[in-house]
Amino acid sequence: MGTTRATAAAGLLALCALACPGSLPGEAVAATGDPPMCGTRSSPPAVYQHVVWIFLENHGYGSVIGSGDAPFINRTLAAECGLATNAHNITHPSLPNYVAATSGLPPAALGRFKSDCNATHGCVTRAQSIFAQAPSWGAYAESMPKPCTHWFKSPYAASHNPAVYYTKLPDCRLHDVGYGQLQAALDADTLPAFVFITPNMCNDMHDCSVGTGDAWLARAVRRLVASPAYQAGTMAIFVTFDEGEDGGSDQCARNTHDPGCHIPLLVVSPSTPPGARSSMLVNHYSLLRTTEEMLGISTYLGRARVAKSMRAAFNL
Repeated sequence: MGTTRATAAAGLLALCALACPGSLPGEAVAATGDPPMCGTRSSPPAVYQHVVWIFLENHGYGSVIGSGDAPFINRTLAAECGLATNAHNITHPSLPNYVAATSGLPPAALGRFKSDCNATHGCVTRAQSIFAQAPSWGAYAESMPKPCTHWFKSPYAASHNPAVYYTKLPDCRLHDVGYGQLQAALDADTLPAFVFITPNMCNDMHDCSVGTGDAWLARAVRRLVASPAYQAGTMAIFVTFDEGEDGGSDQCARNTHDPGCHIPLLVVSPSTPPGARSSMLVNHYSLLRTTEEMLGISTYLGRARVAKSMRAAFNL
């Protein structure tokens, strides 16, 4: 299986080298000189010390995977690590997807979040979340004006920072901090168990191009992979999108026909075989279930109880 995946990855790299327009010089795996991100360990840990989520914005699978505007995503992450080819968001717009992913709340319970509202009265929830479940947690939001900011202040969007919507997180201001604090936690090897990273509205591709977001992501992921925690084999990283664009349906969790429901989901871990692919139908609830398992949490939240785990598919 490993040989087949490695061959497939090499083939994808060769194809991209010839056919991916707009590639950035030096971004291909073979040209960077970077050490391998994935496939460096044969077995995953029974329990991970760190699981990191990076959410990007408003791009479906077809506008990112295979795009020459996203050389890092395609030629490094997808080729060198893992890609779920049948991953789905839950609904539209952005905010209910962030809440569903972190709480497991079903679509019927997400109605109050339909307007991408500020995290103020009427647009918060007392639901349990992965933030409270995890042994420790940290949210790192780029361009956030002060810790745990509950409202929009461009280029920061509260609706992309789900921790601020949970009223049962009294320590939010201690743990929901600016993105600039991430490097210090990596350097000191004090990264929390569950980490949610929110780029600003330009770098998450919401207001700026796919290429801009891809370049930001390259810097962010390489920083994480270079950390002592990742090098010790105890960290995994998931990169995904909140929702696809131009969708006609708000019932997306199992919708395989609407392109607005089909999103990229990339898996980066030392034990994930290079070029690993899974066509299993998964969604944000699957991401939650997988993360709970990886952190040793056995009480699954909401729809995560019946969601499919991705551990076996990506050797996590």
